Order: sequence, then C-alpha cells, then structure tokens
Amino acid sequence: MTVIKAGVHKPEVRLRWDPSPLGEAPRHLDIVAATYATHALYGAPVYVVHTESRSPDGTINMTRHSETGQGFGFVEVMVLELDRLASSYGRVVIGVVIHQDGGRRTFGDIAHAGAVIVENYSELMVDDFTGVSTATAATLGEFTRDATGQWELHARVQGFDSDPIAFPRQMGASGRPGP
Repeated sequence: MTVIKAGVHKPEVRLRWDPSPLGEAPRHLDIVAATYATHALYGAPVYVVHTESRSPDGTINMTRHSETGQGFGFVEVMVLELDRLASSYGRVVIGVVIHQDGGRRTFGDIAHAGAVIVENYSELMVDDFTGVSTATAATLGEFTRDATGQWELHARVQGFDSDPIAFPRQMGASGRPGP
C-alpha cells in the first residue's frame, strides 16, 4: 500500500452505479467509514458511519444517499472532516458494500459502478471495482495520521465476501501490515 496523498484535510468519497433493469430488485450500495483509536489501529472500530448511522462528533457525514442508483453522476457521497477528528483517532477505513436484497450480487453484477475520493478539485483515488468483480464488499483505502499528525490516504482496493452487517467488523483488518 503506498501513500497517495499526504496532508489530506476534507476529502469526499463518491459512489456511482446504474439502477437495476426494469423488473429486478433495486441495486443498493453503501459507503461505510470505520474509525479506529490511535492505541488500537487494528482492533474493533470505535464507531462506524453509513447511511443509518452518524459520527458522534459530526466529522463524518453522508451528504447524499441512494438506495437505487438513480440520479446523475455520483449518487452517494460521504464527507470526512479529518482535521476536526479528535487526536485520539489514528485511522479511518473507507469501504463500499452491496446490499444483498433480492439475491446475491457482486460488483461484477453492478453496471457502471465506480468510486472516487476527491479533495477540492483533485482526484486522490479512482476505481471501477473490476479488480474485485466477484466481491460483495470492498475497502477503497484508509486514512492514517503520520508522525506530525497530518492525514495521509493509502489507497488499496480489497474485496470481501460480506454483507452490510458483517462488513464493518471485517474491513478494519484489511490494512494490517503483513509479516
């Protein structure tokens, strides 16, 4: 995993996908963010943010949400105000999960799915999920604090066979340094 950008302050995670064909159950994807304490970077998340939950301090928010993919461009957006996040947090993992209502769906089943992480007018990371086409959930990367307290983005798309309930517990182990 390489550092994509150091000194990240207020990134947005944006998600897009095409709606399901007529007669099929809606395709529903969600952005998920999990925060980790500086003393337990790879333990259980302190809290998880998605469309049904909010960060307790208001630093991570869903500003746009879709349950169908209908709309123009990016239909789901999460904003992370990393500079406002308490110093007790040292890691934030970002992921996307597909709801499995109406049968098993993978990223390969979702037409024109894509995610981008931007800050201001700069694209920090872009992915179309083709590398994880058989997965039902994926991490996009993680934000970590460096030695000076600045946030860095480490982009790494990793697929999981998971669902919206289990994924937040699994996604945090994805960035653990190897042996």
